[in-house]
Amino acid sequence: MGLLKRLFGGPDRGTAPALYGAVVAEGRAPHWYQAGQVPDTIDGRFDMIAAVLALVLLRLEQEEAGKAPSTGLAECFIEDMDGQLREIGIGDVVVGKHMGRMMGMLGGRLTAYRAGIAEGSLKEALVRNLYRGEAPGDPALAHVEAELFALRARLAGTPVATIVAGQLPR
Repeated sequence: MGLLKRLFGGPDRGTAPALYGAVVAEGRAPHWYQAGQVPDTIDGRFDMIAAVLALVLLRLEQEEAGKAPSTGLAECFIEDMDGQLREIGIGDVVVGKHMGRMMGMLGGRLTAYRAGIAEGSLKEALVRNLYRGEAPGDPALAHVEAELFALRARLAGTPVATIVAGQLPR
């Protein structure tokens, strides 16, 4: 953590850190990596958290009350990824480039998952974005797709205020 941040604190993001914590916890649930065969690597964990984050952001964008909190949530993601990059040894000179790439990846996933939801299948988007072109077996892919659609349904049935408060539905 930087000196200025330690001395003066970061911006007040309200409940966004709690919501981001819930997103990360959901994205790190063991079933994704076991039954879903998501690679349990730095990239795999990033991809799974980004998938959950994308579904939450898509839900928040559906209502006016979710738009401002979605910005705080995205800022928490950026801050976390910046810290993760620095922790694994990426230096100041190139961290910005990596962050730009990660934000582009998140934007691409939002587009791909939005399209997949509209089409009724996430399989193509999952193979490209979550498995990075290396399709797992059909049971693993079906597990992840079904669980993401179930999460989407739970999010749709949950008031935005509850989600914004950091409570993802189980």
